[in-house]
Amino acid sequence: MNAQRLRVLNKITFCYSFHIMHRIRFWFVTFILLLCAALPVVAQKFQPKTIQFKGAPEYSDADLLAAAGLKMGTTLEFAEMKEHAQMLMSTGVFETLNFKFDGVDLIYNLVPSTALYTIRLENLPLTPGQELETKLHERFPLYHGKVPAQGGLLDGARGVLEEMLGAKGIKATVTAMPYTDPKTHREAAMSFIITSPPVRVGPIQLEGVSADLKAKLQKIADHETGQAFGTEDSAGNLEHAFEMFYADEGYAAAKAHAIRSGDPVVAADVIAIPFSVTIGEGRLYKLGFIHLPADAPVAQAEFDKTFGSKTNPAKGQTLRDTWFLISSRYKAKGYLDCAVIPHPEIDEASGTVNYTVEVNPGQVYHLAFVKFENVSDELRSHLMRVWRMLPGDVFDESYLAGFIFKAQKEDPVLMRSLSGVGLTYKIAADPQTHEVNCTLRFAKLQQAP
Repeated sequence: MNAQRLRVLNKITFCYSFHIMHRIRFWFVTFILLLCAALPVVAQKFQPKTIQFKGAPEYSDADLLAAAGLKMGTTLEFAEMKEHAQMLMSTGVFETLNFKFDGVDLIYNLVPSTALYTIRLENLPLTPGQELETKLHERFPLYHGKVPAQGGLLDGARGVLEEMLGAKGIKATVTAMPYTDPKTHREAAMSFIITSPPVRVGPIQLEGVSADLKAKLQKIADHETGQAFGTEDSAGNLEHAFEMFYADEGYAAAKAHAIRSGDPVVAADVIAIPFSVTIGEGRLYKLGFIHLPADAPVAQAEFDKTFGSKTNPAKGQTLRDTWFLISSRYKAKGYLDCAVIPHPEIDEASGTVNYTVEVNPGQVYHLAFVKFENVSDELRSHLMRVWRMLPGDVFDESYLAGFIFKAQKEDPVLMRSLSGVGLTYKIAADPQTHEVNCTLRFAKLQQAP
């Protein structure tokens, strides 16, 4: 009788299912029927011939075994099979998971989560890259460059980052939160942030600076010191600040290279990250020609008349005003996302720099609606009569700036009503529909004392 019962027990098929929304859900397929036997059943141990994982080919069997705490050839009770399944689910990497044991093979069926994010170091003075990726994978086999929004893998990655900071003498709590891409407005990464104490740009050491510009450059360094530190952008921000200075002075080929240097300076109220900035100054240049796209809404002759003499210095403010003029002409035609990209071409022999201008206009935006605020119904009616940019028309922001003067010129009532009144406006452009909602607000101007 006992031998017969043992043969039946050996044919048991265990099934267990997990779901991320219900945490743990399980059922037995044939186990309940066998419990009806008169003699008490002692928890049995089984040795699966194989342990298989299905549904997640991006993870190797070795990684999944390690994450589940399993080894081939291990003898397991049903409760232990369940515990190892829970270990996999607790990582946060899987949406759902179920397993079955048919007396021979232990099979885990996995459905990976679609809510996995790349890691973004917000203000941690660590270096993103392969070394960090390898360290995280060694500690957490299911880390393949992404972490879930919650779960053991996310918490484990945060703990590793805190350990790495500790090795640099930084005792700080790291917080994880989703990062939203400012262009797509979608969650694109998981940011890891030191919330306290604040992390700042520390002392800046300058190299390659000429003596006559050193004092001016030191002012820039002093201004940048103490700014919020960003793992991914502080070096680039420093380079931009110094290159802009040189461009304003006419050094069109100047380049700055910023790197973190030395150990962070840790105090009770701040973590300061020192930098070294090496500058290749180059030489002063005169401004040559500016070559515009053939279809640019700015006449080439307009620029040739101003810059064709090759006597003007290639000053940064002059160039910025030039790019702004080109951009504003495009935006007046509804190209609100217009990007002006100047490509410098340096002629060392003549000491000039020429620019070929590339323009990415983007899509044309149209007016969706216009609203007038802080006016009476009667005044609003007068304003609507003289308003010329209608819903569906190409949006021209320059029309808003000059509207109050045109309104006064066209309507005597508005001339009196808008005397001493100022106009501010707010536009809300939708990058998906390429429509613009416009709000104009009128208010009495404050008279000078």
